[in-house]
Order: sequence, then structure tokens, then C-alpha cells
Amino acid sequence: MTPSPRHSSPDRSPDRPAVGRRAVLGVAAAAASAPALVGLSAPASAAPAGRGRSPRALPGGGDLGPNVIVFDPSTPGIQAKLDEVFKKQESAQFGTGRYALLFKPGTYQGLNAQLGFYTSIAGLGLSPDDTTINGDVTVDAGWFNGNATQNFWRSAENLALVPVNGTNRWAVAQAAPFRRMHVRGGLNLSPDGYGWASGGYIADSRIDGQVGPYSQQQWYTRDSAVGGWLNAVWNMVFSGVEGAPAQSFPNPPYTTIDTTPISREKPFLYLNGTEYRVFLPEKRTNARGVTWGNGTPRGTSLPLSQFYVAKPGVTAATLNEALTQGLQLLLTPGIYHLDQPIQVNRANTVVLGLGYATLIPDNGVTALKVADVDGVRLAGFLIDAGPVNSAPLLEVGPQGASADHSANPTTVQDVFIRIGGAGPGKATTSMVINSRHTIVDHTWVWRADHGDGVGWETNRADYGVRVNGDDVLATGLFVEHFNKYDVQWFGQRGRTIFFQNEKAYDAPNQAAIQNGSLKGYAAYKVADSVTTHEGWGLGSYCYYNVDPSIVQHHGFAAPNAPGVKFHNLLVVSLGGNGQYERVINDTGSPTSGTSTVPSTVVSYP
Repeated sequence: MTPSPRHSSPDRSPDRPAVGRRAVLGVAAAAASAPALVGLSAPASAAPAGRGRSPRALPGGGDLGPNVIVFDPSTPGIQAKLDEVFKKQESAQFGTGRYALLFKPGTYQGLNAQLGFYTSIAGLGLSPDDTTINGDVTVDAGWFNGNATQNFWRSAENLALVPVNGTNRWAVAQAAPFRRMHVRGGLNLSPDGYGWASGGYIADSRIDGQVGPYSQQQWYTRDSAVGGWLNAVWNMVFSGVEGAPAQSFPNPPYTTIDTTPISREKPFLYLNGTEYRVFLPEKRTNARGVTWGNGTPRGTSLPLSQFYVAKPGVTAATLNEALTQGLQLLLTPGIYHLDQPIQVNRANTVVLGLGYATLIPDNGVTALKVADVDGVRLAGFLIDAGPVNSAPLLEVGPQGASADHSANPTTVQDVFIRIGGAGPGKATTSMVINSRHTIVDHTWVWRADHGDGVGWETNRADYGVRVNGDDVLATGLFVEHFNKYDVQWFGQRGRTIFFQNEKAYDAPNQAAIQNGSLKGYAAYKVADSVTTHEGWGLGSYCYYNVDPSIVQHHGFAAPNAPGVKFHNLLVVSLGGNGQYERVINDTGSPTSGTSTVPSTVVSYP
């Protein structure tokens, strides 16, 4: 993620050396219209498809496997087990370990759950307040000399925390969601020592005290409540957040929207007595504040018996057979190699990953494809490109999809994509959204800038996210380092709330990124055919470390049409490694020098 300029954390941050880069220098940088009672089985469209047929070949339910570790308040040695997992995962950035730490409802005393890579922690209640940890859930950066810019791939969900010293530390970067959490105190988003940090995402959470981002360069908070917000560096975006600071971009750079137009929270595992179920929150429009805390949550619930509980080593054919039989998919922690796409053809199908379950497509296949149907929920997994080029890695809706899904959209939540880093990987386009009304709620689509299998052609990936469908909404869109366009938007009436981008560092020279008569490919390109589009709080950064003389004409490109509008844009040259001539189209001041000062456009046109 983001290289680290000289930051000034309020009143405390020590002076920092000149800009560095984490990679190169090892531094910085169901029917939505009516609520249903909890405990109802699936709607008819998602019911088991076994009636009138021979019995299922594949069973639903079953145990969650060895890497789902479940605690209750009487479990002995909880802290020791947390420490054991952390020791394995603390610096295992491209390792194969995957863990989900699940806490049954109750109260836990004196814990400090430190989270490393590919580790998820979650409560098993219907409300975060059902599971209280008198202690902390901590992400820090000791493993990386106090630099939090590589604290990826970890998550916290559905817990109440009473921090030991009054403030919980959550110093993360990309792909590290903080969802459905209740912090009975403050939240510090920077590492110990106020080192570099670049995250992040909060949703459906209540922080009773103050949130201190300190050195966090950008952040998106959605449908939450905060007791206060301390400061901003470049790009802090809020939608539907009670207690958010007032709109003030660019000084300070707060983008504040009163409500989120459409949202539907991520599915989650919970316990109903001794039975595991998956809760499916209902869709909200003009959402504000958390979905919990005032009685029973609104949505539907499915028993685990309606899920095929997948374990690493299962074939794609078996996963598809489970789907054909009418089962949902629960992907337990681990790595899954796929020799054919997982094909989701049924409305209201749930594919839920635990502990950063990772899909690797072999032989150039697409990892997962969704038909043009209502209400599919994809959540909580990582797609890692294989060494043979995949045309897309994820495809939501077939090409030409046109059905109206406004009443019951597909959601893509905490689905992360990586090309390279863990080894050679290639993909022409990483995520393609063809279905109308899809909600992409928090993704990090990353062509790796460090790790194994990294190079301008080695992990070639021309395009990050391509949106062809109309009426698509993105809330929390992180897309980085693609060889050409990071985001291309062809659908009408698209909306993005918060976008964070870095252009590819490793372009060998100006010619390598020449785009016809333009210098470089925009980070976010709206097609000339689009007549209606809107974006709020979008940022693009360049760090051309191979050839710092490279010039990028602009970060954003869009047609000049009355219905195409942008609010609060910025571009930044990180330490003078490359420069932007403009912010959007031919508008906005150029960046210059090595001072890492954003160039901003408050409103376009």
C-alpha cells in the first residue's frame, strides 16, 4: 500500500526520514422489503433443492475444521492459544496459514488477541454485545519496525471490547475490515510510536470514545457511530456515520455524507443455542448508524445444515455439485485450488469464507462466476491469481447481464484479489461486475508490488476492476498497481464512495505507460459513453520508483456530461517519484517536488 511521507501525528509523532517504500526500502508506505424473524429458514429460492429428488450426495453442516478455533468463557488457556496463533502468523505475509478465532457469547477477562496475517476474530452472538472481551484485539507493527503499511489480511467482527487502557489499537492497512464491533472506549488506528499507516475500513460499528487515526493516510467509515474523530492526513471519508466530523475537504480532508444510499451488511456465523446458523442482514436504503443494539437484527437466518462446509483439498467439481444440490458454501480456512470456476447459478446463494479462505485458479480459469440472478452474497475470501493468466478472476453476472436486481442485489463484501506476492500470478482483469445493482462493499484488488513473483511482466495484470453493469454501487474501493487502468466504469448510474489507489510503481519508463496521446492510464476511468456517474472521496497516488521521471497526466478521467459528477478528489506524488500533471481530465494543479502534498479538486465539473 502506501509509501510513507513525513507525517505529523498530532503533537506526538517524531520527525520521520524522507519518503520510503515498504516494498523496496522495507519502510512505509432474502426479500429486502420486509424484515423476517431470526431463526426463519431460507426463503423458498434458497431452500434445499432435494424435494422430489433422490437424497443428496453431499451432506450439509459438519465440523468447521482444525483452523476454526472456538472458545467459550470456560475454555482453559485462551491467551496461550491466541499467542500461539499470533506467533505463527505475525510476519507470515505470504504464508499458507489461515485461522478463524471464534468466541461464544459470554464475557472474557484479561485477553489481548494480537492478530497477524490471515487471522479473523469474531463473536458468535447475534449482537456484538453478546460477546464481551474485557481486553484488547490488537494489530500493531512490531514485526515491521513500527511500519503498519503492510498489515493486510486480518479482520475483527461482532465483538464488544473493553480495552485495558481505555483505547484499543487497530493499526492496519488494506483488506483488514473492522465490522460490527462495539468498542467501549477509544480506537487508535496507528502503530505504537505513531509510525506509518495506510488503511482502512470500519462498518456497522460503534466506538464510544474517540477514533485517533494519527498517521493513517486514508480511511473509510460506513454506517457506524463514533464518539469523536481526531485528525486527518489525506482522505477520510464517512457515510452514514453518527458523530462524524463535518464536511470540510480539503482542509481538513473530511468527506462526510449523511447516509449511505444502499447497504446490506455482511453475512455472519452465529450460535443459536448449540446450533450454528448464518445470519443474512437485510438491505437498508439511506442507511445511518449501526444495524444492531435495538432488539433483534433485521434479516433472515440459515442453519449450517443448508451449507456445504468445505475443507481445503475439495475439488471445484464438488463445490459445484453442492451448489447444484441447493446448498450454500461455507469455505473453512485454508487454500483451495480450482481447475474450473465455482459457478453460482441460484438466486440468494451465499458463499462465505472464514479465516481468509483462499481460492487459487489453476490453468487460467476464472475462480468464481455468478449468473445474472438476485441476491447472491459473496463474502470473506481471497482470490489469488495463478501463474497461468486468467481473463477475469471474479465475474459477477455474465457478459450482457441486464436483469433488474434493485430489490435484492448481489453483494461482494471483503472479497479480496491478489496478483503476485505469494508467487507468480497473472490476470487480464481481476474483477468484472456485469450484473446491475451489485454492491461492492470493501474490496482490495491488488497487483503486488512486493513479495515473490513480482515484476512489470512477471505479475502482469492490465486492469483491476471493470464495471459493465448499470446502477452499481461501490463503498470502500481499494485498487492498486495495475499495468493499465485500475478501474474502468462502463455502466450507467454508477456510484463510488471512497476510492484509494496507487499507480504501479514498477513501470520501467514513460513509454511503458503511454496511453495513446496521454501520459499514463487513469486510476479511475469512466467511459465516454456514460452519461450519469458520481463519486465521493477518491484518491490516487504515484510512486514511480524505477523511473522517478515518469509523468502521469491525471488520476481520473471521465466524460464532460452534466450527470457525471465528482466530489473531493486528490492526487499525490509520493516523495517526488513521478508526478501528476492534473487531477481529473485537464483540471487541477500539477503535483511537484518531493513534498508529498496532495493536489485537490473539490467539485467536478
